[in-house]
Amino acid sequence: MKKAIWLAVALLTGTQVWSQDQDFRNYVEKYKDIAVREMERAGIPASIKLAQGLLESNAGKSPLARHANNHFGIKCGNDWKGKTYSQEDDEYDANGKLVKSCFRVYKSDEASFVAHSEFLRDPLKTNRYGFLFLIDPTDYKRWAQGLKRAGYATSATYPEKLISLIERYELHKYDRVSTIDFETPAEEVMVGILSVNDVKYVISDSSETLADIARRSDVSLRSLLHYNEHIVDEGKAIPSGTKVFLQPKRNSYRGRQTWHYVKAGENMRDISMNYALNLVKLYKRNRMTLGTEPAVNERIKLRGSKPKNRPRLSSEGAVPTPVPDQMPKDKDVDGLLDMEVEGTNTTNKPKNTYNSPPVEVEPEPTLPVITPQKPVTLPQSDPVPPPEKPATPPVMEDPFNETETKPATPPVTTDTPETNPPADTPQYHTVIKGDTLWNISQRYGTSVDELRRLNNMANNNIQLGQRLRVK
Repeated sequence: MKKAIWLAVALLTGTQVWSQDQDFRNYVEKYKDIAVREMERAGIPASIKLAQGLLESNAGKSPLARHANNHFGIKCGNDWKGKTYSQEDDEYDANGKLVKSCFRVYKSDEASFVAHSEFLRDPLKTNRYGFLFLIDPTDYKRWAQGLKRAGYATSATYPEKLISLIERYELHKYDRVSTIDFETPAEEVMVGILSVNDVKYVISDSSETLADIARRSDVSLRSLLHYNEHIVDEGKAIPSGTKVFLQPKRNSYRGRQTWHYVKAGENMRDISMNYALNLVKLYKRNRMTLGTEPAVNERIKLRGSKPKNRPRLSSEGAVPTPVPDQMPKDKDVDGLLDMEVEGTNTTNKPKNTYNSPPVEVEPEPTLPVITPQKPVTLPQSDPVPPPEKPATPPVMEDPFNETETKPATPPVTTDTPETNPPADTPQYHTVIKGDTLWNISQRYGTSVDELRRLNNMANNNIQLGQRLRVK
């Protein structure tokens, strides 16, 4: 009888453990893309964000996650104006009695993930969390220890719990996931129904018509004509490798990028197709007249509020070198305009805010001065006035004492990438709001390691106004 009881208990325990393990794996699968997107935007390792979400929300099953979409236990604070949710946590009254704490309510799970990033990146909390961004983003162990040191959680074993989750579910592999490549050859994605910007599409086969695609995708021909304005003849064969959407395109981009840099030979319809964006809405978002085309190297806004000025058009000639006050600025947290994200409504934010904490930047190597025999004609037709020197962000010390952090005041430059620069001419990029080494490397067709090598960088951290060599 005792053996039977123990066997039943063992089976029940094993079933519960298996069920919890499956819940954790499902949570990772559901939120890994958001975690990777936030890693590239905000610089917080995807492994850390996923592990914290698993631990703080019990894989999304906690009352706070279910009723408030709050996956990271972020409390109200003095500046929170949105909805709230109360539950007992770790606060006590004067008599030592446990009382309910106030927590923030978010409109969606994704808003909670974004708010977690902004909570750690808040300029007003730089002295507390800023040093975390000096740590190698692939070093999840030091990030876990750093969160405990910064006082994110009261548990003495908080770092060990995060590290255990990361290693058990191999979350560290998401720290090395690259961005989406829209230039993947069509022949590599010819099979099946694909998706971009949460819009399903197929790739047309040889001699296939829109009517053929309607039959094999079980979508009405009338709907396909409405979703694909670039196809006007339902009975005519579509060029092989054409993207055919099975759903209406979105009004704004839900992926990782906020801006698209126009390449030679690219037009607005191409950009609309690449990102599954409504073409008319794309024109309106960028303050452009329907039918006009942007010049090469101009930036097209994919989501969020409209830029202050429309991009320069191809009909207006060559693109001049912009001065700093003409540079487009990101205003929104990754395009989530309607989400209640910490820090977006703060009115006391310092005038000179920045995305990333200051890092030690090695001075650029001094090039030998060559005195020309004849006057040298500069490539610029009009002189550009020197920009004002940006304010230097506060310097933070790395508590792990591995490297000494020095203030960096890199000059603001007005360089823009050239369409076809000479092979031996160095190219530079000036860091603007929203930049990371990752998306800069993608923009210039290089790698993060190569950027670090060219700029003698000890880690992946950059700061607003920093001038980076990219070629």
